Amino acid sequence: MPEIPACTSALPPSLDDIAAIGKAILADLPAEIRELMGPVPVVVRDYADEDLLEALEIDDALELSGLYQAVPIGERHSALPPSEPEMIFLFRLPIIMEWAERNCPLDEVVFDVLTHEIGHHLGMDEDAVRRMEER
Repeated sequence: MPEIPACTSALPPSLDDIAAIGKAILADLPAEIRELMGPVPVVVRDYADEDLLEALEIDDALELSGLYQAVPIGERHSALPPSEPEMIFLFRLPIIMEWAERNCPLDEVVFDVLTHEIGHHLGMDEDAVRRMEER
């Protein structure tokens, strides 16, 4: 695991805390993965908005801890412009809930969520990403 900034406050980790952990994880990924990732921004929000939850047919915002938004790199057509901006979202409140349930270091949860979404970016479907997570 990379050197992760510690959360030393008695308060839950902030958006900035989660972003700093994500940034450290990205910096520690192998160069080949970082190159494939390119400039995909990682955005941290408290939770997914209602429109997104509705589109994904998710009833509870705490069930979605991360999301890759865009067309995976293996499915792109070079002649067509992107239909939406490429982005990875990390949702703070569901991450905090998972962190509490798993009773593990916060960076482990952020690593798992972030690498899951990177897998989607690289073109893996949900089953393939879950197999990868079992390492």
